[in-house]
Amino acid sequence: MQLETILQAILLTADKPLSLDQLEGYFPPEEGIPRSAIRSALQSLSVACESQSFELKETASGFRLQTRAEFQAWVQRHEDIRPQKYSRAFLETLALIAWRQPITRAEIEEVRGVAVNANVIKTLLERDWVRVLGHKELPGRPEMLGTTRHFLDYFNLKSLDDLPSLVDIQSMDVEKLQLTLLDS
Repeated sequence: MQLETILQAILLTADKPLSLDQLEGYFPPEEGIPRSAIRSALQSLSVACESQSFELKETASGFRLQTRAEFQAWVQRHEDIRPQKYSRAFLETLALIAWRQPITRAEIEEVRGVAVNANVIKTLLERDWVRVLGHKELPGRPEMLGTTRHFLDYFNLKSLDDLPSLVDIQSMDVEKLQLTLLDS
Protein backbone atom coordinates (compact mmCIF):
# COMPACT_ATOMS: atom_id res chain seq x y z
CA MET A 1 0.00 0.00 0.00
CA GLN A 2 1.31 3.47 -0.86
CA LEU A 3 2.36 5.72 2.01
CA GLU A 4 0.48 8.61 0.40
CA THR A 5 -2.79 6.63 0.51
CA ILE A 6 -2.23 5.60 4.13
CA LEU A 7 -1.58 9.22 5.14
CA GLN A 8 -4.71 10.29 3.27
CA ALA A 9 -6.80 7.76 5.25
CA ILE A 10 -5.24 8.90 8.54
CA LEU A 11 -5.84 12.59 7.81
CA LEU A 12 -9.38 12.03 6.51
CA THR A 13 -10.39 10.43 9.80
CA ALA A 14 -8.48 12.75 12.14
CA ASP A 15 -10.55 15.29 14.04
CA LYS A 16 -7.69 17.79 14.25
CA PRO A 17 -4.46 18.63 12.41
CA LEU A 18 -1.68 16.09 12.93
CA SER A 19 1.99 17.02 13.26
CA LEU A 20 4.83 15.14 11.58
CA ASP A 21 5.65 13.58 14.97
CA GLN A 22 2.07 12.35 15.33
CA LEU A 23 1.99 10.99 11.78
CA GLU A 24 5.32 9.25 12.37
CA GLY A 25 3.77 7.61 15.44
CA TYR A 26 1.28 5.73 13.26
CA PHE A 27 4.10 3.59 11.89
CA PRO A 28 5.97 1.11 14.11
CA PRO A 29 9.75 1.60 14.16
CA GLU A 30 10.27 -1.83 12.60
CA GLU A 31 8.54 -0.61 9.42
CA GLY A 32 11.46 1.79 9.03
CA ILE A 33 9.52 4.68 7.51
CA PRO A 34 11.67 7.80 7.87
CA ARG A 35 10.29 11.28 8.46
CA SER A 36 11.61 12.31 5.03
CA ALA A 37 9.41 9.65 3.39
CA ILE A 38 6.37 10.96 5.28
CA ARG A 39 7.19 14.51 4.27
CA SER A 40 7.61 13.42 0.62
CA ALA A 41 4.32 11.49 0.70
CA LEU A 42 2.56 14.58 2.10
CA GLN A 43 3.92 16.65 -0.79
CA SER A 44 2.65 14.03 -3.26
CA LEU A 45 -0.71 13.98 -1.52
CA SER A 46 -0.91 17.76 -1.77
CA VAL A 47 -0.30 17.60 -5.52
CA ALA A 48 -2.83 14.77 -5.91
CA CYS A 49 -5.46 16.88 -4.12
CA GLU A 50 -5.11 19.76 -6.61
CA SER A 51 -7.85 18.30 -8.83
CA GLN A 52 -10.08 17.38 -5.88
CA SER A 53 -12.71 19.25 -3.86
CA PHE A 54 -10.45 18.99 -0.82
CA GLU A 55 -6.90 20.11 -0.09
CA LEU A 56 -4.03 19.24 2.20
CA LYS A 57 -3.48 22.21 4.47
CA GLU A 58 -0.61 22.76 6.88
CA THR A 59 -1.49 24.80 9.95
CA ALA A 60 0.36 25.62 13.15
CA SER A 61 -0.62 22.24 14.67
CA GLY A 62 0.11 20.11 11.63
CA PHE A 63 -1.58 18.78 8.52
CA ARG A 64 -5.25 18.24 7.75
CA LEU A 65 -7.45 17.50 4.77
CA GLN A 66 -10.23 20.03 4.35
CA THR A 67 -12.82 21.12 1.84
CA ARG A 68 -11.62 23.81 -0.53
CA ALA A 69 -13.17 27.22 0.17
CA GLU A 70 -14.99 27.34 -3.16
CA PHE A 71 -17.09 24.29 -2.14
CA GLN A 72 -18.05 25.52 1.33
CA ALA A 73 -21.45 26.88 0.24
CA TRP A 74 -22.58 23.36 -0.70
CA VAL A 75 -20.95 21.59 2.19
CA GLN A 76 -22.53 23.94 4.72
CA ARG A 77 -25.95 22.82 3.53
CA HIS A 78 -25.33 19.56 5.42
CA GLU A 79 -25.55 21.43 8.67
CA ASP A 80 -28.64 22.92 10.25
CA ILE A 81 -26.41 25.37 12.11
CA ARG A 82 -26.01 28.77 10.53
CA PRO A 83 -22.46 30.09 10.39
CA GLN A 84 -21.53 32.38 13.26
CA LYS A 85 -21.77 36.11 12.58
CA TYR A 86 -19.23 38.29 14.30
CA SER A 87 -19.81 41.83 15.47
CA ARG A 88 -17.51 44.65 14.46
CA ALA A 89 -16.35 44.93 18.10
CA PHE A 90 -15.53 41.21 18.17
CA LEU A 91 -13.53 41.40 14.92
CA GLU A 92 -11.69 44.58 15.93
CA THR A 93 -10.77 43.09 19.30
CA LEU A 94 -9.54 39.84 17.72
CA ALA A 95 -7.55 41.77 15.11
CA LEU A 96 -5.87 43.95 17.74
CA ILE A 97 -4.94 40.91 19.80
CA ALA A 98 -3.58 39.09 16.72
CA TRP A 99 -1.49 41.98 15.39
CA ARG A 100 -0.37 43.64 18.61
CA GLN A 101 0.06 40.75 21.04
CA PRO A 102 0.74 40.70 23.85
CA ILE A 103 -1.87 43.37 24.53
CA THR A 104 -3.97 44.32 27.54
CA ARG A 105 -7.67 45.09 27.58
CA ALA A 106 -6.87 48.75 28.40
CA GLU A 107 -4.59 48.97 25.35
CA ILE A 108 -7.36 47.52 23.16
CA GLU A 109 -9.78 50.09 24.58
CA GLU A 110 -7.27 52.88 23.96
CA VAL A 111 -6.93 51.95 20.28
CA ARG A 112 -10.65 51.33 19.71
CA GLY A 113 -11.71 54.37 21.73
CA VAL A 114 -14.47 52.43 23.49
CA ALA A 115 -14.70 49.91 26.32
CA VAL A 116 -14.29 46.24 25.42
CA ASN A 117 -17.38 44.24 26.29
CA ALA A 118 -16.41 41.48 28.73
CA ASN A 119 -18.42 39.00 26.65
CA VAL A 120 -16.14 39.59 23.64
CA ILE A 121 -13.04 38.60 25.62
CA LYS A 122 -14.95 35.73 27.25
CA THR A 123 -16.04 34.38 23.84
CA LEU A 124 -12.51 34.62 22.45
CA LEU A 125 -11.19 32.73 25.47
CA GLU A 126 -13.96 30.09 25.23
CA ARG A 127 -13.27 29.55 21.52
CA ASP A 128 -9.61 29.06 22.47
CA TRP A 129 -8.58 31.70 19.94
CA VAL A 130 -7.05 33.87 22.69
CA ARG A 131 -5.26 33.09 25.93
CA VAL A 132 -3.71 34.97 28.82
CA LEU A 133 0.03 35.17 28.18
CA GLY A 134 0.86 36.70 31.54
CA HIS A 135 0.35 39.87 33.52
CA LYS A 136 1.80 43.30 32.85
CA GLU A 137 3.90 44.84 35.58
CA LEU A 138 1.47 47.71 36.22
CA PRO A 139 -0.88 48.44 39.10
CA GLY A 140 -3.65 45.86 39.02
CA ARG A 141 -1.42 43.52 36.98
CA PRO A 142 -3.67 43.47 33.87
CA GLU A 143 -3.77 40.35 31.75
CA MET A 144 -1.75 40.32 28.54
CA LEU A 145 -3.67 38.59 25.76
CA GLY A 146 -2.37 36.72 22.73
CA THR A 147 -3.61 34.25 20.15
CA THR A 148 -3.42 30.46 20.42
CA ARG A 149 -2.43 27.61 18.14
CA HIS A 150 -6.17 26.91 17.78
CA PHE A 151 -6.62 30.43 16.36
CA LEU A 152 -3.91 29.71 13.78
CA ASP A 153 -5.49 26.35 12.91
CA TYR A 154 -8.99 27.81 12.56
CA PHE A 155 -7.79 30.49 10.15
CA ASN A 156 -5.46 28.12 8.23
CA LEU A 157 -2.27 29.85 9.32
CA LYS A 158 1.10 28.23 9.97
CA SER A 159 2.29 31.22 11.99
CA LEU A 160 1.40 34.84 12.74
CA ASP A 161 3.65 35.81 9.83
CA ASP A 162 0.89 34.49 7.53
CA LEU A 163 -1.56 37.17 8.73
CA PRO A 164 -2.43 39.79 6.13
CA SER A 165 -0.86 43.18 6.71
CA LEU A 166 -2.74 45.79 8.70
CA VAL A 167 -2.99 47.90 5.54
CA ASP A 168 -4.80 45.02 3.77
CA ILE A 169 -7.18 44.57 6.70
CA GLN A 170 -7.94 48.29 6.98
CA SER A 171 -8.96 48.35 3.32
CA MET A 172 -11.40 45.42 3.78
CA ASP A 173 -15.00 46.12 4.62
CA VAL A 174 -16.69 44.20 7.43
CA GLU A 175 -18.91 42.13 5.10
CA LYS A 176 -15.89 40.94 3.11
CA LEU A 177 -14.05 40.11 6.34
CA GLN A 178 -17.10 38.18 7.57
CA LEU A 179 -17.11 36.11 4.37
CA THR A 180 -13.38 35.48 4.74
CA LEU A 181 -13.88 34.26 8.31
CA LEU A 182 -16.83 32.06 7.35
CA ASP A 183 -14.84 30.44 4.55
CA SER A 184 -12.13 29.42 7.03
